[in-house]
Amino acid sequence: MLAALQLSARRGPREVLSHVQARFATGWTAIVGPNGAGKSTLLRLLAGLLRPSNGSVVLEGRDLADWPLAERARRIAWLAQEGEVSGDLTVRELVALGRLPHLGLLGTPGPRDDAAVDAALAATECQGWQHRRLHELSGGERQRALLARALATEAPVLLLDEPTTHLDAPHQVALARLLRRLAATRTIVSVLHDLPLALHADRLLVLRQGRVLAEGAHDDPLLHAALVQAFDGAIRIDRRGARAVALPALDD
Repeated sequence: MLAALQLSARRGPREVLSHVQARFATGWTAIVGPNGAGKSTLLRLLAGLLRPSNGSVVLEGRDLADWPLAERARRIAWLAQEGEVSGDLTVRELVALGRLPHLGLLGTPGPRDDAAVDAALAATECQGWQHRRLHELSGGERQRALLARALATEAPVLLLDEPTTHLDAPHQVALARLLRRLAATRTIVSVLHDLPLALHADRLLVLRQGRVLAEGAHDDPLLHAALVQAFDGAIRIDRRGARAVALPALDD
């Protein structure tokens, strides 16, 4: 569905991403790594929001730069790390903006659009306050509304930069469960700092200093070793039944 082919990016004279090669198919991939590893830069390149200094992004076998913007918007939904929401729009009106790639600026929403908005509100547990104004929301509520807007596009590719920002523990768990459900039919790529949560993804891509250190399934022992290396031994990976858990290495 989506591929990074020898992607590099520069910020001024500094190369912040170097020759990243990765493919993202149906399922949930979490991009992890220490601060400054290039995680958000990679996600923005995959979304077409940044131009690479080298390499390319390919969507459905076609260079992303060759896609008309409207078609790209119907295939890729984007959630920024600190999405801005303001003004007098209601939550429902914000979520309905996710249908713009299908309707255009002058289109009239129909039953299918209303159903997509209803489904997105339900998935993010926003229905109870869908008629509240954006300026009345808490940080966590705003984040859930922005996620609902992304879901309302019904795009087959979801790119989520720190989707758990401002979410409390119950809603972080609910989000992880939602992503695992959606991953059965969509390509989900998320940047996450929360390693215990990231280990619930199908696959992890580990970045360090702008390069891919490892990529593999969430239960791959070699991937776990690379995670410990990426964070300079500040974490350890323990097995808890069928799942691996990332813990701070406080006693080492």
